[in-house]
Amino acid sequence: MNDKTDTLCATRDLILSGQIKVTEVVQSCLERIRKTEPVIQAFVNIQEVKALDLARKMDEQGPDKDKPLWGIPLTLKDNICTRDQRTTCGSKMLENFNPCYDATLVRKLREAGAIFLGKTNLDEFAEGSSTENSAHKKTRNPWDLNKVPGGSSGGSAASIAAGQSLGSVGTDTGGSIRQPASFCGVFGMKPTYGRVSRYGVVALASSMDQAGPIAANTADCAAILQVISGHDPLDSTSMDVPVPDYLSSLERRTDLKGLRVGLPAQYWEGKLDSEVERVCSKALEQISLAGAETVTLDMPHTPHAVAVYEIIAMAESSSNMARFDGVKYGYRDKEARELLDMYIKTRSRAFGEEVQRRIMIGSYVLSAGYYDAYFKKAAQVRRLIYQDFIQAFEYCDLICAPVSPFTAFRLGEMVDDPLQMYLLDIFTVSLNLAGMAGITVPAGLGDRTDMPVGIQLMGPAFSEELLLQTAHVLENYLPPLPSPRALNE
Repeated sequence: MNDKTDTLCATRDLILSGQIKVTEVVQSCLERIRKTEPVIQAFVNIQEVKALDLARKMDEQGPDKDKPLWGIPLTLKDNICTRDQRTTCGSKMLENFNPCYDATLVRKLREAGAIFLGKTNLDEFAEGSSTENSAHKKTRNPWDLNKVPGGSSGGSAASIAAGQSLGSVGTDTGGSIRQPASFCGVFGMKPTYGRVSRYGVVALASSMDQAGPIAANTADCAAILQVISGHDPLDSTSMDVPVPDYLSSLERRTDLKGLRVGLPAQYWEGKLDSEVERVCSKALEQISLAGAETVTLDMPHTPHAVAVYEIIAMAESSSNMARFDGVKYGYRDKEARELLDMYIKTRSRAFGEEVQRRIMIGSYVLSAGYYDAYFKKAAQVRRLIYQDFIQAFEYCDLICAPVSPFTAFRLGEMVDDPLQMYLLDIFTVSLNLAGMAGITVPAGLGDRTDMPVGIQLMGPAFSEELLLQTAHVLENYLPPLPSPRALNE
């Protein structure tokens, strides 16, 4: 990648004006992948031949200005179905699964002219927060190769931070876009539940999953979100709500005057590492300098969010994983001699430890003797968390909070402590439980670890336009991050 083609929007303008060829852009990304992938390990598979063939056809045809992502190289998290390449979900269970159809968001990106470079690594079936649970490899953080990129969309975030593509689409069930974006120093947006079709996105927790963009800046996120948003009759949870012109609306706001930004006490008091607190506090100063008014909020049910999320997410996961039984498709153990033995051996050998843990806990909380005590109670508290957000937005337009209590941790540091790993999501899961929208903005580097720190903006349902505008203003007020140092050594 070079200075002229390091962002999606800038590259698109150069392609459409005829200043560069699509083939040049794709080759530049592939060269970057060849240079950095041996150490980053962001990809599950790379589609070099297909990408170059499509780029050549586009150059022969000439720029199509009616297609907003014409010739733009993107990546996809490997739990999003693609008809022309494997979709493994980071699992041995689906290591050879080739879907016969595209996810709706993939179809929309193809129709917009995007070129897919490949599929990015993730925690198995998106169940994790570090991308250490993949059956394929452990992705590394481009800022420090001994640290995790976050998860479960860690491959996508690391790929963007390493400059391997111009954008990616990940999924966010409890922070899986926003947290890796924070750890890797890039932008990541979790849209409102129902804004982007889930058809063709392999489900983890069906009531919370949502696909969204990860990119180098706000404008690039807006360009991708513009394409993938909208109602889809193939998804019964998709909302028939008008989609604003996110990209053009960014220029309508040059400051944050008249905006009220809420600061929930439960997100800011007592849980933050000191360097995260310092960086996020400086970001709050810039929000005020940009003209916003900050107000303190009380969201009393936030401390219960992790417990509620884990109960509901594990219950829904156990239900969704039931289809992977060795009978219909996917891995099947060939040593078994009878049906029950085949079920047991298939699932124990094809699922990793984290997936098995969540299936067992999820089945337990849904069982007849414990449903009322666990799942039903969690659903009731989920409603209270949703009401906290509704009441908060009576006093403010957006909410601002840290993304994670600390910066990226070392590989293997938490792999044997699942409870600590679950607590890592304390600042992100509430938004998914409420079904609302949020975006991560890189706020700076920690003074002790020299690792990226992200700050998140959260808004009411279908507030993506305001969130993007605010993030764009904040992006211009905050100092830009340098390139990841591990790739420059």
